Amino acid sequence: MYVRSCKLKIISNPQPGLGNLPPEYDEAGNMDAKAKQKTLRLLTNGIYVLTSRDGDRYGAATVTWVSQVSFKPPLLMAALRKDGSVLNCLLSSGSSVLHIVGSEQQEIAQKFFSATKESAGFLNGEPFCEGKTFAPVLKNLKAYLECKLVKISEDYGDHAIAILEVVEAGNRGDVDPLVVDDSPWKYGG
Repeated sequence: MYVRSCKLKIISNPQPGLGNLPPEYDEAGNMDAKAKQKTLRLLTNGIYVLTSRDGDRYGAATVTWVSQVSFKPPLLMAALRKDGSVLNCLLSSGSSVLHIVGSEQQEIAQKFFSATKESAGFLNGEPFCEGKTFAPVLKNLKAYLECKLVKISEDYGDHAIAILEVVEAGNRGDVDPLVVDDSPWKYGG
């Protein structure tokens, strides 16, 4: 068994008016909101479309806060708006598809900023087919991961945190992923 140990130096929290505060804080100890926003936006994020389905009800959304959190089993974390249709469908069905948006596909990502509309095999104007998990696979996005819901937490913050297990993958060609920093959008902070 490997045990890691380290010595911790306990530093008391800075008190307003005592000691030297970093320049990002005012004399009352309040953080500079602009510095916080700017720094949080330095975290790198890709742009994805997450889809889900519950019977005849569909949910889809452009999402940016996604990360792989485990190799075995392959797990992802996705932060989802609590009032979104994709979260409601995911909670009911337990399955979803995470699509990687290519750098030349901003117009597809843009379509999923609005409410989800399904019509004759199209979601928000994009053709889809049913995946192995019965969640919609968007035909024009080349790389995707079909997932089953492992756990969801709505207890903290303004987004729900979904832990998803990858159960199927599709890759129909090279994809240069679109990242927030290379897009016209800013999300975070």
